[in-house]
Amino acid sequence: MFRGKSMAYATLDLPVTSGSHIVRGGISREVRHIAILLYDGCSLLGAGIVAEVFHVANELAASGTRNEAYDVCILSADGGNVTCSSSVRVWTDGLDARHYIGFDALFIAGGKGACNAASDERLLAWLRRVHGNTRTIRPIAEGRTLLEAASLCGQRVPRDFGSYAMQSVREDVISDPDDRVDSMKSALALVKRDLGVEIARNVAERLMPDSGGNLMPLLGDALGSDPADKVRAAARWLQENCQRSISISDAAQVAAMSERNFLRRFKLEMGITPSDYLLHARLAITCSLLTDSELPVDKIARRTGMGNGDRLAKIFRKRMMISPTEYRQQSRREAGA
Repeated sequence: MFRGKSMAYATLDLPVTSGSHIVRGGISREVRHIAILLYDGCSLLGAGIVAEVFHVANELAASGTRNEAYDVCILSADGGNVTCSSSVRVWTDGLDARHYIGFDALFIAGGKGACNAASDERLLAWLRRVHGNTRTIRPIAEGRTLLEAASLCGQRVPRDFGSYAMQSVREDVISDPDDRVDSMKSALALVKRDLGVEIARNVAERLMPDSGGNLMPLLGDALGSDPADKVRAAARWLQENCQRSISISDAAQVAAMSERNFLRRFKLEMGITPSDYLLHARLAITCSLLTDSELPVDKIARRTGMGNGDRLAKIFRKRMMISPTEYRQQSRREAGA
């Protein structure tokens, strides 16, 4: 029986400090939380290869240590055994309010059971709650049916902090055919982003040594030579790592530029300084957590890289002319109106 690993939520309660992650060559090595959503009648082919990609990535990233790059949980509406279209039973965890904090990536399995799953209002409500705090949602083939039923296809972060921050909480929903190579591409794209192109290549070679031609466009050079491309790649890295303790010099390393040149190029390309860009990304996530969670303000501040509650309150009053607590109350009143 295929068995998913439960998500280690205890790690999310730790304050963000400079020692909570490892950066090598500009790539963050902190544990990222991946969820794979199954349902009765789903196809195990695509979902299984996604799980295996992250499993192998963990082995390669650990390099003899116990540190894992990814924590993967397998979920379903009710938890327990899910019967896939191949009649294989998979043990899953049930949906939980703890998931409202979101994931680094959520994959939705494809398969002929998608239509029935799309009529489960409880499942759709859960998807609506977690999507705002989930950076990447990737349906596999028919899995897109669930997102369409939940009216989530094409949505982005609801609060506008400028076009540069719109993807700070989650990226575009991406739909892939239910196929081994395309499912692998979805997962490998994240491995490449998080751990670098070399580990992504090694994962692909171990799992599908005969697929090099199909995967070559994905596994090419991580950055182009154009300075504008390098700046945009560094901007994406800032968005993806904004909840961690990072510095502008880290982002300059990602762009393979000197810090002075990076600051100049970033302002020219993005129209804003890297520091303000990072702050806006953190504020977007902070606002989402204030609205959708019951976490205390101080814990939200630590979790979003804002230091502590006092510092967050000062930034909120300066930037938004309101306190975090007042924002929480106001946004919930508006949501209930």
